[in-house]
Amino acid sequence: MEKCIRKIIVIVFFILSSKVFCQTSQFDKKIRFNVWADLDAYPEMEYSPDLKQFDYPIRQIRKIVPFFMSGLVYGWTFTYVPYDKARGVEEYFEIEEIKAFDIQSEDVNFTGAKIQNGRFSVWCEYTRNNYQREYYNSWTAIKNPVIHGKGCGKVSKGFEGYTDGAKEAVKNGVREYYRKIVKNKPKEISGKILIKDEPLAGVQDGQYVINLDFFMECDKIVSYTAY
Repeated sequence: MEKCIRKIIVIVFFILSSKVFCQTSQFDKKIRFNVWADLDAYPEMEYSPDLKQFDYPIRQIRKIVPFFMSGLVYGWTFTYVPYDKARGVEEYFEIEEIKAFDIQSEDVNFTGAKIQNGRFSVWCEYTRNNYQREYYNSWTAIKNPVIHGKGCGKVSKGFEGYTDGAKEAVKNGVREYYRKIVKNKPKEISGKILIKDEPLAGVQDGQYVINLDFFMECDKIVSYTAY
C-alpha cells in the first residue's frame, strides 16, 4: 500500500509540474492554499493497478485552482438581486471572473500531494508579480470592507460543487452586509470582490463547505424607487 501511494504521488507531481519554492507568510506576496478532491464522491471508479482511477480527481483539481486563483489575484464581479416576495422577484446572484487565471502560463507550484481519509489533496502556491502585489495592496489601502461568507455545494458535483459553494459564500456575505446598511430592499446590487486570504473548504453531510474572507467594492445599488 505504501509503495502504491508513493507511486501515486510521483505521478501527481509529474502531472502538476511541481517545483521547489521558498515559503513566506505574507499573503500579499505569496498565495498558498490547500485544494483537494474527495475520492468517495466518485464511487463508480474502480481501483486498478495502473492508477488511472485518479485521473478524474486530478482533472477536478486542475479546474478548481484557476477558478480560485482568479478570485485571489484579479477578483470577481458580482450581481445580486434580492428575493422580494411582494414584487414576485426571485433571488438571483452571479459572479464572473475579472480576468481568467491560466495555470499553464503562470508559475504555479503544487506540493505536498497526498491521499488521506479518502481525499486526494495538494498545496497550491503562487508568488504574485509586482503589479499583482500592488493591486492587492490597493484593496487594503482604499479601506474596502472585509466580508466573511460561508456557502455549500454538493460533493457529488465535483468542480461544480466547489464553485457553487464559493458562489454561495460570496452571496451570503454580500447579502448579510447590505441587510445591515441598506434600509429598503434594493432592486439590484453590483460590485467587485477580491478574496483576502486562503479559501477554506471542508465537507459536511455530503456537501463542500466553503469559507471565504473577501474585500468588497460596491459599484452600484439600484433602488426600486428609481422606477
